[in-house]
Amino acid sequence: MDAPPSRAAEARGDPPLGPGTRIAFGFGAVASGVKNQGFAYFLLIFYSQVIGLDSRLVGLAITIALVFDALSDPLVATWSDNLHSRWGRRHPFIYASALPLALAYLLIWNPPEGWSDTALFFWLMSLAVLIRTLMTFFEVPATALAPELVSDYDARSSLLSLRTFFGWTGGNLMSVLMFAAIFPAFVTADIENGQFNRDSYTVYAFIAAGLIFTAILVAGLGTHRHIPHLKPPPPKRALTLRLLVRETFETLHSRSFAALFGAALLGAVASGLAAALAFYLYTYFWRFSSLQIALLTSGVFVSAVIGGLLAPFISRRMGKKRGAILVGLAAFIGSPLPILLRLMGILPDAPWAFWFVLGATLIDVGLIICFQILVASMMADLVEQAEVRTGRRSEAIFFAATSFAGKMVTGLGVTLASFLIAAAGLKAGASPTEVPADVSSRLGAYYAPTILALWMTMMLVLSFYTIRREDHQKNLDLLAVRRQTVS
Repeated sequence: MDAPPSRAAEARGDPPLGPGTRIAFGFGAVASGVKNQGFAYFLLIFYSQVIGLDSRLVGLAITIALVFDALSDPLVATWSDNLHSRWGRRHPFIYASALPLALAYLLIWNPPEGWSDTALFFWLMSLAVLIRTLMTFFEVPATALAPELVSDYDARSSLLSLRTFFGWTGGNLMSVLMFAAIFPAFVTADIENGQFNRDSYTVYAFIAAGLIFTAILVAGLGTHRHIPHLKPPPPKRALTLRLLVRETFETLHSRSFAALFGAALLGAVASGLAAALAFYLYTYFWRFSSLQIALLTSGVFVSAVIGGLLAPFISRRMGKKRGAILVGLAAFIGSPLPILLRLMGILPDAPWAFWFVLGATLIDVGLIICFQILVASMMADLVEQAEVRTGRRSEAIFFAATSFAGKMVTGLGVTLASFLIAAAGLKAGASPTEVPADVSSRLGAYYAPTILALWMTMMLVLSFYTIRREDHQKNLDLLAVRRQTVS
């Protein structure tokens, strides 16, 4: 049962929010976590190394899909912010996305056999566009619920910690399952590593599609009872394209939003690059076994707990901006450190090197998760700032705008990864034993300075964000006075 609202929450008009609602809201992120993990970590290696499609064509298909997807974000956000329905502004989109998204995800991992590279390219691109668009119909309205459900400065960090925790653990669960159970089950006399057996991805597809469908329904049904308490849409009016563009720019016009938007652009390129090459580096640079990779991915469960617990603590003690910058610097400098140590000969090719990489990854990913939570909470705090200035609640458009930025350029990270693979000389379909040491070293040498430069530039841009705890409270007080005046 939901706990009764506090007096402060009642004064702000917050709905009663207890553990049932919080868990349901957070669990919805499993859907995006599973999809993101699959697209980021498996899709490139599946289509290029297993199916045999040129890695540059795979990168191009993913990039094109991201561009189409990015265009849908502001459209869905504006639609959701202004929707009048008996199920509110968010839930109709959530329910409508569940089944078609699960079915499309099942299909992308089961491409037809015997097709040409051109036909496979269009199969991959079309389904990637469809999946990403359908995920937008769920993710943008669902994420927009956070600033509607909670308006307190620190409580938002706690709520978004749950969402981030479930997103990371849900997606990571599939990676662990793949390396610990599914890949080993598909080792054959001809295929010594089940990671390169296409049948293993069929099993993955059915499990992942089921998780996506379940998570979306849990999020919708678990928060459904709060629909009467959520913020209402603006009065019905003729929404011309000119009006929508003008209102969008009015809403987003602030230095703090520009900082988050710019950081999202750079971070998305870096994330796309890091995710696309993660299993390549584990497999070809470090030459870890499937069991070792399973242990590495299992460590993310611990990392998610670290990040989820650390973010609210950092928010309370340091504030969101200062905490995000300090945590981010530690995380992103540490991310390529093991690779640099190996290239410099400091971290030798010895059994204990795996445990060093495991420990470093566990801590580093925990800090990255903490950073993501703080930045998402910083974005939520822009909602009230914009409402004070414009008189409109536009939760979805803020999250859609940064999502738009990320999707527009994440594909650049994947494309960059595909060119680094080609520049290193890694051939499609090559097993780790067939790859010379100089090829794997080049892959690490190209990756480490590139990712570090992207992360550090992102942190510089983020430093221009300005909203502090005192500013957020002032905005809440102004809005409370307005509501009392109207009532």
